Amino acid sequence: MQRILTPDLQRDLDGGRELLSDLRGALARFGATEPDLSALDSSIRQLDELFLLVVVGEFNAGKSAFINAIAGQPILREGVTPTTARIHVLKHGDSALQETEAEGVLVTTAPVELLRDVHIVDTPGTNAIIREHEQLTTHFVPRADLVLFLTSADRPFTETERAFFELIRGWGKKIVIVINKVDILERSEELDEVVAFVRTSAQRLFGITPEIFPVSARLALRAKQGEPSLWSASRFEPLERFITATLDERSRFHLKLANPLGVGHALAARYATIADERLTLLNADVAVLEDIDRQLAVARQDLADGFALRMTAVEKVLLDMEVRGHTFFEDTLRLGRVMDLFNRARVQKEFEDRVVADAPRQIERRVSELIDWLVDQDFRQWQAVTSTLGDRVASHRSRLLGAPEIGTFHSDRARLIDAVGREAQGVVDTYDKQREAAAIADQARVAVTTAAAAGGAAVGLGTLVTLAASTAAADITGIMLAGVVAALGLLVIPARRRRAKIEMRQKLSELRARLAQTLRQEFERAQERGRARIDDAVAPYSRFVRAERERWTGARATLTQLRDKTGSFRDRIAA
Repeated sequence: MQRILTPDLQRDLDGGRELLSDLRGALARFGATEPDLSALDSSIRQLDELFLLVVVGEFNAGKSAFINAIAGQPILREGVTPTTARIHVLKHGDSALQETEAEGVLVTTAPVELLRDVHIVDTPGTNAIIREHEQLTTHFVPRADLVLFLTSADRPFTETERAFFELIRGWGKKIVIVINKVDILERSEELDEVVAFVRTSAQRLFGITPEIFPVSARLALRAKQGEPSLWSASRFEPLERFITATLDERSRFHLKLANPLGVGHALAARYATIADERLTLLNADVAVLEDIDRQLAVARQDLADGFALRMTAVEKVLLDMEVRGHTFFEDTLRLGRVMDLFNRARVQKEFEDRVVADAPRQIERRVSELIDWLVDQDFRQWQAVTSTLGDRVASHRSRLLGAPEIGTFHSDRARLIDAVGREAQGVVDTYDKQREAAAIADQARVAVTTAAAAGGAAVGLGTLVTLAASTAAADITGIMLAGVVAALGLLVIPARRRRAKIEMRQKLSELRARLAQTLRQEFERAQERGRARIDDAVAPYSRFVRAERERWTGARATLTQLRDKTGSFRDRIAA
């Protein structure tokens, strides 16, 4: 503002500039679009320019006639067809001149006293603006200090006018509605109906009660140009008094400062809403990640329970073999079979047939079933992740609140969800159960045989069982000497039988413990590898969600605070 201000107005100006600067920085930091930043910058620059009064309405509402009536002379051409095909700015000048500025804006100067403090903008009809309104929206409405919205008494508040009214209202502008051409109405009741219709429509559609002035611009201009008897019928005087009061220095200052504050408030509210939309989407993403974690935790517990159950089946094979071993020793290590005990091969063959029997095959089968089950559980985890992410992929493209795209949030998020979903689906599609099972089985056998001091050779688990069990009977045939059988048989045989049972129990207990421990370790490692693969696949998406959630939580808090501050500041100076 070029004139010297009073201390209180200067304080308002300085406070407004500081607040708008903070808002501008926050909007830039949180990815506001270039047109929105440009609109705010333009409205801030208007603080150093003259008051800007923008006139809008349909092409047949009489905007040119209305501006001529305000100026008191026919500056703009009037007609029954659209006469304003582009934006027209009226400025003060010593003579009437016309030139075209950048972007096709037509500038007319005229020696009109009002234009010393005010620039007036005449705009194309709203029915044209609805189709091509970008220039007006980005360059003039955000900069307007006061908007005079013209509608015609014969066609008040048309659909295109309502749509454009909503558009400019979104910028937080002070809007005054002017109903033109009231001279065509024959009865005062008709005028009352039109005014009531416009007021009710504004209240119902937009929740506001604007100031409304019914006038006849045509009669007002004629009255100012030599037909004063028409002045009362033009009903122009209340509007001129309002404009004069609005355009005094203090009112102009407050309206002009309210202009960028209104733009800033609208932008802060819009981007606070965008932050809400982002957080709504991210909360759903957090829920997806938590759901995946819950699924994996449940799967982990199911694996632990399932492993214990299946390991019990393996141990039962060994327990059954131990029972058969005890029975074998009772039947074999007795005095009546002394001579048979000297036949080592026969005893060992009988031991293997009766005690070992099919235990090795049973153990191999049980362990294979356990491995197959583990691999199947791993596969199901990947399927669950794929399904969960697939549901998210189907919904993440929707914009919950219709907010515009800013930055790369949606594209980055969609790319990460798609990438994780593709990786999970790829694992499912290429999952080779036989290969996975064979790898785990080989690792388990190596671990068991290594722990059993079998030289690290990956012998079969069944072979290991046979070796461990058979050692309990390996020296059965050597427990007696021919020379002492008759004298000591009754003492030696029971002792040897107890010893054989103890050794059998010990060896099979050791084998059970070794199998359980080493198989559990291998299966836990296999499970951890599966979980790690899923974590690695989900990690980029998870990092993005955490980072963006933190960012937009801060954005919402900052922008909401700035929205409230600009609104309060604007309301205070308006009061």
